Amino acid sequence: MREIGKLERIPLKEVWKHEALEFTKWLEENIDVLNEALDINLSSAEREQSAGSFSVDLVAEDEAGDLVVIENQIGKSDHDHLGKLITYLTALEAKTAIWIVTDPRPEHVRAVSWLNESSAASFYLLKVEAVQIGDSPPAPLITRIVGPSEESREVGAKKKQLAERDVLRYRFWEQLLEEARRRTKLHASISPTPYSWVGTSAGKRGLGFNYGVRQHEASVELYIDRGKDSEEENKAIFDQLMNHKESIEAEFGAPLEWKRLEGKRACRIKKTISLGGYRDEDNKWPEVHEAMIDAMIRLEKALKPYIQKMKF
Repeated sequence: MREIGKLERIPLKEVWKHEALEFTKWLEENIDVLNEALDINLSSAEREQSAGSFSVDLVAEDEAGDLVVIENQIGKSDHDHLGKLITYLTALEAKTAIWIVTDPRPEHVRAVSWLNESSAASFYLLKVEAVQIGDSPPAPLITRIVGPSEESREVGAKKKQLAERDVLRYRFWEQLLEEARRRTKLHASISPTPYSWVGTSAGKRGLGFNYGVRQHEASVELYIDRGKDSEEENKAIFDQLMNHKESIEAEFGAPLEWKRLEGKRACRIKKTISLGGYRDEDNKWPEVHEAMIDAMIRLEKALKPYIQKMKF
């Protein structure tokens, strides 16, 4: 039977006693080991390149000719080296950053993952070890811990889209509530939020007059939800109001959407406004806000007498 050796890890300091003078120099001369670990093609590696008042461990080029900064750290990853890596990347306007450490901390793994989701640059975190079999010369073992991927880019794009949506909705509510205060006290104490709705109490527990907004439409509604285990009670309240549907709609001045929502806990009485939503800021928001405020004033006027008379 063929003899099989045992792979053993040896302390990195026994192979490269000095990070800058030995490990970085060796990596400069053997940059192909990174090409194998990362499946990219680096060339023209040079040590101690200037980045402002700092010196980068290694600077290389990728196949497109873009700069790649490489920061080496024989030891546990730390905030100082991560900060340097980002500083070098921006100072040299590089497209890729590679951080090679002996012991990657979990918080830095998460940080590099976040950078790949949030940045246009590519970040790699690699773990370097020294191994040998028997009396063989020591060899480097470089493992990719985290790096860029199509999935991380998609996640980053989605997060950016969600952040933009939250900013738009906050501004939409800010302007609507400011205008609404000039015409009604109903939502006078309500502050803008990044969410899809804002609301206030209708004067009875579990009943709220809510504004809602989507990308290209808005709404006003009476939302009925008295909390956990309240489905039967919610339906009873809805049914009481439904008994006065004709009178309520006559007072409101238009048909309403009566949503008993069978199988769900809550109910709603709603009016959809199709003039636009939070993504229709240019020239449309004033018209949308005006229609929402007008509908809310009419909805409160139509429903309030019946809500006040309810015994529950």
